[in-house]
Amino acid sequence: MNDFLSSLKIAATGLHAQSARMRVIAENLANADSAGKTPGEDPYRRKIPTFKAVMDNELGATKVEIGRIAYDQSDFTSRFEPGHPAADATGYVRYPNVNSLIETMDMREAQRSYEANLNVVTVTRQMLGSTLDILRG
Repeated sequence: MNDFLSSLKIAATGLHAQSARMRVIAENLANADSAGKTPGEDPYRRKIPTFKAVMDNELGATKVEIGRIAYDQSDFTSRFEPGHPAADATGYVRYPNVNSLIETMDMREAQRSYEANLNVVTVTRQMLGSTLDILRG
């Protein structure tokens, strides 16, 4: 029984970590076109979730946790929009360093990892139920 509970706890940490990752990706996508309000003001900077492996002595296993949220230091993009309030003297507006295609792929990967952990929970619960049925019968 203890192995079943350990599997559930480890999968739950994976669910939590991937859920947090999806929130960060959603924030990046929501701000993909958020330019600054004034010339020279930095636009939104892409966030990158990190993970860390943590030894859980109670479980006797390594589990995953969301680490710090890092900022992507790549260059912002610029677009020629002379009428924009944030346009500089040459008419260019700086936009976030968020690539929607990369964020979409990251989101898909996070969803797949979330689903894999959810499947572990589902199968473990089924095995636990079958074990209890065998013990009762």
